[in-house]
Amino acid sequence: MKKSGGAEKKKARRSSAAVQNGSRDPNSDTPPRKQAAKKDVFQLFAEKVRDHKDLVSRWAVLQETRVEYFRGKDFVSFMKNHPELKEILESNKNLETEDIANSLLQKNLLVRCDRVVKTVRPGKKKLSTWPAHLEIFPEQVFSENDAFFAWTFVKRRPLWQTLLSFFWPVLTLAICLFPVYPHRCKLLILYSCAGVLLLILSLLFLRAAIFGAIWIILGKRVWFFPNILAEEATLRELFRFWPKKDEEERPKWTARLFYAIVAVLVILLLRHHAPDEAARARYQKRMSNIIDDVLEWSPSLALSGMMEKQTVVNATENSTNFSDEGSKASAETVTPAEETLSFEETDQNDETLSFEETDQHQNDTV
Repeated sequence: MKKSGGAEKKKARRSSAAVQNGSRDPNSDTPPRKQAAKKDVFQLFAEKVRDHKDLVSRWAVLQETRVEYFRGKDFVSFMKNHPELKEILESNKNLETEDIANSLLQKNLLVRCDRVVKTVRPGKKKLSTWPAHLEIFPEQVFSENDAFFAWTFVKRRPLWQTLLSFFWPVLTLAICLFPVYPHRCKLLILYSCAGVLLLILSLLFLRAAIFGAIWIILGKRVWFFPNILAEEATLRELFRFWPKKDEEERPKWTARLFYAIVAVLVILLLRHHAPDEAARARYQKRMSNIIDDVLEWSPSLALSGMMEKQTVVNATENSTNFSDEGSKASAETVTPAEETLSFEETDQNDETLSFEETDQHQNDTV
């Protein structure tokens, strides 16, 4: 009992000393490490606001870094429509919107930016609503009037992005193994890719045709899917269908007439030089042969082809060796005959010489 009482006294002394030093709340049972690891309420608030879909934001380049930013007036209207988000701030939930934004700026969760291009470009009536290039504003104070604010913290990666990062190597390996797929899988992949490619090209052609027709007839710039070719855009912005508002000046009628004539001439030129039926058939046959070679290739056929090639090479070598041996044998059989003929010719020459010498000797004697 005495030991337990002494332990309780020591614990009480430690807790009182901690309270006097201000390192721990006497009414809290949370250890100091967990309290230190607890996130700041403004950090939680900033993450919640950034992930909310109702806050309109865009991406831009700030000092060679892509950042996500929003406008000051959009933040004010967002907080008016969603006052329940202030509950995350706990004791600071009664702050005004401007004070909350200034607190985010002080905690380096936000940074105020300004547009790099501050003059109206030729052919436009006003500055861009969402500039693509930003720079840091000297005074880090919240404002609604033409002020932009970029998030400085790294956004939490969603689960689908993590799964996608593991999926890319698998997809790369699957593409490399395409030649060994079964024939039906090859056909399915071929027709799927060809269909997607045809859809993209048709969409771009139809989009350009609509733009050209409306621009020539009405003098207005209407681009459906305006961000389909954008280099920096989110997935939601990429497939946006409705065109943006035309803020540029209306083109002159002379320019519209000139491009209309050029378009007609190009169409007539393409129609005049279009390939005939025989040329199209030859091209189709050539492409079908190439596609068939790719689709019909398989490891078994490749191995059998290699074996057949090796068999042909061996047969060729054997026939070559046999012909060499035959030539050597014929050379050996021909050599004795040639020697016999040479001996006979030598004897005949010797006899002729001896007869000539005898006749000459008799003439000399007479």
